[in-house]
Amino acid sequence: MRYTELGKTGMKISHLSFGASSLGSVFHETNEKDSFAAVEAAIDGGINFIDVSPYYGHYKAETVLGKALRNIPRDKYYLSTKVGRYGKDGKNTWDYSAQRVTDSVYESMERLGIDYIDLINVHDIEFQGDLPGGLQKVVDETLPALFELKKKGVVGHVGITDLQLANLKWVVEKCQEQTANSQEPTVESILNFCHYTLNDDALSDYLDFFEQHGVGIVNASPLSMGLLSQRGVPAWHPAPKALVEACQRAAEHCKAKGYAIERLAVQYSVSNPRIASTLFSSANPDNVRRNIQWANEEPDWQLVDEVKAIIGDQQRVTWKNS
Repeated sequence: MRYTELGKTGMKISHLSFGASSLGSVFHETNEKDSFAAVEAAIDGGINFIDVSPYYGHYKAETVLGKALRNIPRDKYYLSTKVGRYGKDGKNTWDYSAQRVTDSVYESMERLGIDYIDLINVHDIEFQGDLPGGLQKVVDETLPALFELKKKGVVGHVGITDLQLANLKWVVEKCQEQTANSQEPTVESILNFCHYTLNDDALSDYLDFFEQHGVGIVNASPLSMGLLSQRGVPAWHPAPKALVEACQRAAEHCKAKGYAIERLAVQYSVSNPRIASTLFSSANPDNVRRNIQWANEEPDWQLVDEVKAIIGDQQRVTWKNS
């Protein structure tokens, strides 16, 4: 396992990291026994960065993860959770106000059974863009509330997440403009998903920007939320039909070569040393061990080129988060 510092945080995190969304039965129903074993397999395999959110399973993922972490020494992992997206009784909610995100941090710590969060992220800032105050509220209210918790020692570092790279760039720029003449902290890391994958490497266009601003980079969803899998995408996937079909052809091509597209996708996503870590999620311990094995292998670069050629013009087709 390779370990890289996340920006300037001092946290050296594994190049493959564990996303706990599956523990919330986000994709299909899961059981706690398997979920606990999946977390243990991740730690045993060298993964030291775990990401979760109160939104995943509407608090279930944090609750299950908290139980799984009870028997794991705290110095074995860095833990990231989020604020802004929530839900209850099957209904999604969003609240990026200072009071709600502050309360949310303490609620998450209680569910997780910890007294310190290594990294707190503002979850999917594009949704605040659709609410009163827009993205400026993230800069003026959400992040300052989290910086206050950092001053108090409740959280270690502060970051933002989103599907839309332009939103991440905008917030980083605005924060640094406002703090240029002060000692106030600014965004320390970003988490972006589905943009450093076999079918879309748009994140590579932003690496210089984030590095120049001292912002650590976490990539997520190497399978592009199921696009790069033999199983195919779930019904809710927002990708356009042409992209879905192109990725299916790529999966069939890999299968004919005796090389699972999932394997190639994981290997490709972790291959860039400028990206500190790539998140995947599974509540199946066997899948966790398999992904760790794949992540420590060099990809078949000729097959990478072939897959990219098959997907062709469908690369970098954008879609809206859901």
